[in-house]
Amino acid sequence: MNKATKVLLVIGVMVLILGFYFYLLGTRGVSLIQTGGAVNIGLGIGVILLPIIGVWIVGATLKAGFEHQHLAQRISEEHLELDVSELPRMPSGRISRDAADEMFQQVKAEWEKDPDNWRNSYRLARAYDYAGDRGRARETMKRAVALEREDAA
Repeated sequence: MNKATKVLLVIGVMVLILGFYFYLLGTRGVSLIQTGGAVNIGLGIGVILLPIIGVWIVGATLKAGFEHQHLAQRISEEHLELDVSELPRMPSGRISRDAADEMFQQVKAEWEKDPDNWRNSYRLARAYDYAGDRGRARETMKRAVALEREDAA
């Protein structure tokens, strides 16, 4: 069994476990509502909202993960992934901050020349991630996904 299959299996098992948990929460919420009384109905509605929010979060996370994996596969096929193999690393294994910042500046310069190219946005998102700016990495990856969709249409 290869690594990707193992990861998908783990994700599948976790989604099943979460689904069962959400089902249990939902049934408890319905039970609370059926018992009547303002407090029980209020608690029941609150408990029912938890699995609804949970399903939305799981779905959004899986969707984003599959979209990012799709872009990663395309970048790999086009041999455009960032080469970080030679960059100096800290004892933890992370790329040293100075090296990550230097790589980021190079990738940002490429992106500034063509910001509407999804490949440049993908590479910039990865550079943000290596530089430790996870928030900007997520936002830039969302942009790369949107640009790739426009490009494919």
